[in-house]
Amino acid sequence: MSTKGTIYLVPIPIAEDAISTLSASVVSKTLELKHYFVENVRTARRFLKALHPSIVIDEIQFSEIDKHNGADIALFRKWIKEGLEIGIMSEAGCPGIADPGAELAGIAHSAGAKVIPLTGPNSIVLALMASGLNGQSFCFNGYLPVKDPARSQKLKALEALSRKETQTQLFIETPYRNNQLLDEIIKHCQPQTQLCIALNITGATEYIKTQSLKEWKANKPQLDKAPAVFLMLA
Repeated sequence: MSTKGTIYLVPIPIAEDAISTLSASVVSKTLELKHYFVENVRTARRFLKALHPSIVIDEIQFSEIDKHNGADIALFRKWIKEGLEIGIMSEAGCPGIADPGAELAGIAHSAGAKVIPLTGPNSIVLALMASGLNGQSFCFNGYLPVKDPARSQKLKALEALSRKETQTQLFIETPYRNNQLLDEIIKHCQPQTQLCIALNITGATEYIKTQSLKEWKANKPQLDKAPAVFLMLA
């Protein structure tokens, strides 16, 4: 079967202006790509211009992935059929991880396209690396339910699973709810459970710390409204 089109999953810096965290493959490939599916066209254009000041942005075609309706699948399939090289960009980090790019990668495989992940920063992996928690068995759970009782029930269930399997449980939250989530973890989970908070990874104010919930409760920080990953091990 002949392969039609090639898809490149293009990582974006997690922290603003952290261009140094990108691999050489990202730098070189973004000089060549002329077709992109992106979460935000303005962000994508600004990123490419920062990475390559001499790049002619008007020569590049962008299709924005709508927050409510998703990507223009018909256009994506058309570009694949035409044998184009297509980049996929998220707002930050690696596309396809807690990101709508996963759907496009799946469609690309079904259409016979080649899918190539370029190496770059990923907050989930970096947080796990630095946490000191179990990196042999772990599970990323994305966003937790926003309201109780579903939220507290989910926290208790993740803690129980972590204890049973000795498995690190990772989850994230909208930045302005970071402090609220920390309060709820302390309230609903056991004092001896270990929690790592990894805030603004790769940024100038990066903060990564692991300790028991008892210790967090005794000296609770005020978390910035910055992207964070929470890691729990009971």
